[in-house]
Amino acid sequence: MNAAQKLGFSADSKLLIIHADDAGLSHSENRATMQVLEKGFVNSFSIMVPCPWFYEMAQYAKNNPQHDCGIHLTLTCEWENYKFGPVLPVSEVPSLVDNNGHFYKKREQLRKYAAQEHVKKELQAQIEKALQFGLKPTHIDSHMYSVGSHPQFFKIYKELGKEYDLPVFLNKQLMELVGLPPEENINAEDFTIDRTYVGDFKYYEAGELGVFYSSIFENLKSGINLIIIHPAFDDNEMKGITVNHPNFGSAWRQIDFDFFTNKENQLLLEENNIKLITWQDIKNSIQV
Repeated sequence: MNAAQKLGFSADSKLLIIHADDAGLSHSENRATMQVLEKGFVNSFSIMVPCPWFYEMAQYAKNNPQHDCGIHLTLTCEWENYKFGPVLPVSEVPSLVDNNGHFYKKREQLRKYAAQEHVKKELQAQIEKALQFGLKPTHIDSHMYSVGSHPQFFKIYKELGKEYDLPVFLNKQLMELVGLPPEENINAEDFTIDRTYVGDFKYYEAGELGVFYSSIFENLKSGINLIIIHPAFDDNEMKGITVNHPNFGSAWRQIDFDFFTNKENQLLLEENNIKLITWQDIKNSIQV
């Protein structure tokens, strides 16, 4: 029995999660995420616990338990002028921060400077903060897939999933993208997403990000697939956050919002015989 059959579908079913990353990053990100969940066809999101707008999105998640909600474990902060750091006091996890007490911008810096014990301590604190707030997460995933910057960090990530009885977002494509060999870090018993799709800058630069998303639906293969998007508005708040960072920048996030709230685009699901599933569905199937 394959994963699709465990979820109650035929073996050759085309299954898909449409997932919104980075909730909690900003008010703009939060408003857009709420709207793609309510008015669009996005069916999953995850929250960045260390970010300033965590409270707003966490409150929404508590009041709307019908939406699939994960914890977007965060160890890096890629923005030029917008910064955040650990939920724990810096004195408890000093190797995770730069001279100003903020997370490092790049995975390479995290790999070089972060101590394993501090990584575990901080990631656990993020999960605990979400649980203490009253959230009931359906899974855990990782901002910038920074947990893949070192094999030991990835091991901690997987262990936290077991400890909290939560599915962990494991995907060989993303592991390869961050330089982590899948064959050395994935076991036969690990649940993995078959294929993950994330927008590529070349499509954005060519004005073809929407074409790229349409092509995913039109060419989707059987198995468990996941599309990662970053909905927000191209407003002053997001322009300030993403300054000098066009990759997943403010304009890009507006395109994500527009595409995944367009009813005509939603028809691509039915036209291509695609079934939406959630992390909660996966969580239930793993526990069976």
